[in-house]
Amino acid sequence: MDQSRRIDFTGRAVLVTGGTKGLGAAIARAFLASGANVLVCGRTDPAALPSTGGREAAFRAADVRDPGAAADLVAAAAGRFGRLDVLVNNAGGSPDADAATVSPRFVEKVVALNLLAPFYVAQAANLAMREQTTGGSVINIGSVSAHDPQPGTAAYSAAKAGLLGLSRALALEWAPKVRVNHITAGLIRTENAAALYGEDGGESVAGTIPMRRLAEPEDVARACLWLACDLSSYVNGADLAVHGGGGIPARHLASRTDHPFSSS
Repeated sequence: MDQSRRIDFTGRAVLVTGGTKGLGAAIARAFLASGANVLVCGRTDPAALPSTGGREAAFRAADVRDPGAAADLVAAAAGRFGRLDVLVNNAGGSPDADAATVSPRFVEKVVALNLLAPFYVAQAANLAMREQTTGGSVINIGSVSAHDPQPGTAAYSAAKAGLLGLSRALALEWAPKVRVNHITAGLIRTENAAALYGEDGGESVAGTIPMRRLAEPEDVARACLWLACDLSSYVNGADLAVHGGGGIPARHLASRTDHPFSSS
C-alpha cells in the first residue's frame, strides 16, 4: 500500500518549488497521491509533469530567485486553488567549485537559489496562509552539507546552513498560524546518481551510511507529508534528519572489512 494514502490532503493546496523532476517531482507525486491539489514551478517548461493515479500537478514557470516572481508564483497557486496550505521550498543545488578560485557571481547565484529564494517564496506564502483559519505549513528542504560541509561546496554549505537558521527564525515569528520546519536531506538516489556518486550508482558511497543505502526520493517525500499534516501539528522549528543516520566516522570505516575503502 502506498504510504502516502494514509495521510489525507483532499481539498488542500500545495506548492512545490523545483517540483518538475528529481526529488521535487517525488514530493509533488506524494501530495497528489494523498489527494492534494499541487502546483510545481521551474524556470523552463518540463517535458512531463508529476502525476500519479490519474492526477497531475499544475505548472507555472518562475525564477524564484526574483522576489517579484516568487510573490507572483504564490499568488498564482492561491488563486488557482482558492487557498494555500503547504509550501515545500525544494528548489536548490549547486555544482562543486573550488572556493579559492570561484567567482563572486557564482557565489551570489548559489546563495540566491538556496537561501534567498526560499525566503522570498516563504514570505509570500505566509501572507496567504495567515489569512486562513487553518493556517499553513512551510517545509524547507536542506542538506547534510549545512552540518557537514564537503570539499567543493563552500558557497552551497554556507547557504544551506543559512536556510536552517532561517527556518528556525521564521518558526519563531510566524507561529502559531504558520509552522515552519526544515528537512536535512542526505544523499539521494536520483536519475543522475552515477554523475554524483560514481559509476556504480552510489553503491560504494552507500557503505558509508548506517542504513547501507542512499535515500530514495520517496523517503524525503513521506517526511514532507508528515511535517505538513495534522499529526505534526505541534512540530515547529524542527530539523528533521532524513539521512539514514548520517556518515559513519572514518576511523570506523577504515577498520570494517565489508567496506570497499577498508585497508584490511
